[in-house]
Amino acid sequence: MSFSDDLRQQLTAFGIEATDRQIEQFNTYFELLIETNKSLNLTAITDPHDVEVKHMVDSLSCLDEDVFTEGATVLDLGTGAGFPGIPLAIMRPDLRITLFDSLQKRLRFLEGVISQLGLTNVVTLHGRAEETAKLEDYREQFDIITSRAVARLAVLAEWSLPFGRVGGYLVALKGAAYEEELQEAKKILERQEIALADVKGEWIKNNSEKNLAVMREEEQNLKIARMNYNAAVEKMDIMKTVVFLLS
Repeated sequence: MSFSDDLRQQLTAFGIEATDRQIEQFNTYFELLIETNKSLNLTAITDPHDVEVKHMVDSLSCLDEDVFTEGATVLDLGTGAGFPGIPLAIMRPDLRITLFDSLQKRLRFLEGVISQLGLTNVVTLHGRAEETAKLEDYREQFDIITSRAVARLAVLAEWSLPFGRVGGYLVALKGAAYEEELQEAKKILERQEIALADVKGEWIKNNSEKNLAVMREEEQNLKIARMNYNAAVEKMDIMKTVVFLLS
């Protein structure tokens, strides 16, 4: 099965319908990723099927319409090879996405991807979070801050919160150590006098867990929701995201 056909199958199984143009963009992205990875360390995952599931579909697991509203501004913090920013840009051309990274070489790769995919809703930004967040052009300018495998939640929260508008979201794709990291994050945020609501909802155990913490900033309150999606990676059985939102 071709990369395009297999990707379409995985997306459909996850509940995402992609156009032929979007599948073509994903295919080009994959080719550019694998070719550039020969000279620039972008990913340890290179098997086509694994890239589909563990990078592309995984990135789209956070795509919840209640969070990613029409025309929202998104900062992909520590974007690396462009995950989740590029997949989000492909599937949601209405979003205005900034790919933010500290390594210029990665951003040059992403600028080539943006150009070849014809993405008009994406720009790149070079810098360090703790420095860039102080600049007026970026402080409190984004509706959503996304991050995938960048840092533990305690550190990530400190880096991310200055970029977010009041009422915005921090969307952090996290692994199985989610609850431990959340406890660390609570301590940091309490020191900053930002209150955290309790996380509610049943934890779904499955063959391969991936958790999504969604933190919403409202003045001095940080409300937390979480997503969990079931992905039996060995069988490549992708199921829809289950979302737990706090009242």
